[in-house]
Amino acid sequence: MVTSADILATVEEQRVRFVALWFTDITGLVKSVMIPAGELENVLENGSHFDGSAIEGFARVAESDMVLAPDLSTFVVLPWTAGEETTARLICSICTQNGDPFIGDPRSLLIKALDQARSLNLRFKTGMELEFFLFPLDSIGQPMVSAQYDIAGYFDIPDDPIRSMRRSMLATLTAMGIRVDSTHSETGSGQHEIDFQYDDALRSADNILTSRIVLKTIANQYRYFCTFMPRPHVDLPGSGMHTHQSMHDAESGLNLFADSQGEYSLSDTARYFLAGQLEHVRAMCAVLAPLVNSYKRLGTSFEAPVNVTWAHVNRSALIRVPSTAPGKDYHTRLELRCPDPTANPYLAMAVMLQAGLDGILHKMPLADPMEETLMGGIPERMRQIEVLPHSLDEALDALSNDDVILSALGPYVSDRYIAAKRQECDEYNRQVTEWEVKRYLSRF
Repeated sequence: MVTSADILATVEEQRVRFVALWFTDITGLVKSVMIPAGELENVLENGSHFDGSAIEGFARVAESDMVLAPDLSTFVVLPWTAGEETTARLICSICTQNGDPFIGDPRSLLIKALDQARSLNLRFKTGMELEFFLFPLDSIGQPMVSAQYDIAGYFDIPDDPIRSMRRSMLATLTAMGIRVDSTHSETGSGQHEIDFQYDDALRSADNILTSRIVLKTIANQYRYFCTFMPRPHVDLPGSGMHTHQSMHDAESGLNLFADSQGEYSLSDTARYFLAGQLEHVRAMCAVLAPLVNSYKRLGTSFEAPVNVTWAHVNRSALIRVPSTAPGKDYHTRLELRCPDPTANPYLAMAVMLQAGLDGILHKMPLADPMEETLMGGIPERMRQIEVLPHSLDEALDALSNDDVILSALGPYVSDRYIAAKRQECDEYNRQVTEWEVKRYLSRF
């Protein structure tokens, strides 16, 4: 366990000059308060006071005084800083003046959900596949989104500087204590994927938060732009954040999803959890696919799901049960394929967990898997299958009518989250696009 003394000793030894205190607003954007290293001891003991009134979804003016409470286990020196600019990082939860967790803090909401699971002797673990695009910058520093500069296909070896950049990204993540399984080229020109090792859900969420900053920072050093936008161009596939999940015994660590005698090695607990997520996934989409642009990936991009189904082999299914090697049933897990990398990782994991717990607590029955390719599926069965929302507006409607997912977010966050996203939809709907002008201007 990391102590304040350990952190202060590292600061002195590595001559850290500044400490960045990171947190997120409800949409998942990273916010930061920078302090000089000389103030760190006081912040570790008392937190850092800040005005949250202007942060998206945080507070009314009367509730503006907040306290950043650093999680000591997240302390790390940022590898891209050095000398007089050497900077460390701490991820913070947000508290009220009297020390209670702030009801609008996404990280605190995930901690609350994990505590609920632990009260049932359950431990939630996840592992993410993070997809993103790398676009070169032009002479004025703007990303060249449509440039066909990287022709590396799926699992191909890219040319430099992409290879060097990816090595630098992996080295930086490793230096920050983030464990990576692998990285590879994806199907789109300039598209890449990094797969993270399995971990406790809170640490996984912290790692996603950190990785988005790391990848953007390293890309910029190579004069590239890294984006996690779900569908950055009509001629490119979408970027997802497939999330592998399993539930474990909180004391023994035993994988409670595994049963060597069950179909696909799934236990009853896994089947209940899976049924719960299928039941609530349309509402979860408002959090897991949180942008107007997210719905230009779902159902229209390669391997992006649209039907609310599960399967083992069928990669068009919403939730897949990946294969495990013989004798390694402890790797049994569920892969949820609708999240994208713009989701607030804390809210995303909170709603995924609560949906699964609802299935476990109510022992929800699970429909049969859909192994056949859906495009050529059985017509009668196809008519009975639900589909994911076609738009953010539709996802927000589903969220507004799902008490379990609303409860996972809490009334404070859910009200403000829905209001912020409705505003995003309204702004989008008012736009007149280039396609509309080309299509209609001369016709009518």
